[in-house]
Amino acid sequence: MPDENARVLTDIEALKALAHPLRQQMLTRLQRRGAATSADLATEFAVDRGAASYHLRQLARFGFIEEDTGRSAGRRRYWRSVPQDMRLPRRPADADVAAAAMEVGRQWLERSERDLHTYLANREEHGEFAVAAQHSFGHTALTEEELARFGEEYIAFLNRWHRDPAPGRRHVTVLFHAFPTPEATPEAAPEAAPDPAPDPAPDQTSDQTSDQTS
Repeated sequence: MPDENARVLTDIEALKALAHPLRQQMLTRLQRRGAATSADLATEFAVDRGAASYHLRQLARFGFIEEDTGRSAGRRRYWRSVPQDMRLPRRPADADVAAAAMEVGRQWLERSERDLHTYLANREEHGEFAVAAQHSFGHTALTEEELARFGEEYIAFLNRWHRDPAPGRRHVTVLFHAFPTPEATPEAAPEAAPDPAPDPAPDQTSDQTSDQTS
């Protein structure tokens, strides 16, 4: 069963707020690099400060971010992400909720895949962090109940390792997929090889072979 503290996004208005691409980018920025002001984000994302402030207020309205009162001073307000076990609904009955959840999930998946491909293409730039990085591929056989429990245990493990940005730390992307393996489909038969070339004339043959590689 899902953790009772998990936040399942079934509110259509919250999903619509989160599905906005710029808000997704702002939320990701706050999660990865820590608190920022609307002016900071307006500069980083090349948008009007008023627009940045509006999008931040929408994220705060639905509990995705909150004011960092420890850093705010006067009219200078800092915003930070709210750590939470945020999940998309499974098989929602409402078509609008299903569509909004699908869009949010699509953006999450595209961002994670883009991050992975960018890292793999430039891993030498990450020094010792690249040495410490892990990549794993595995398989098992589970019942439906075991698969659900496996996922919950993974999420609980990840939550135990949640850390806020701090000197010496870098944001680490963790990808997790656990799904029923599709049934194997027969591979296409290889194209027929071309007819072999005719044997060379007798005076061009050789009995010599070589195991040298280059």
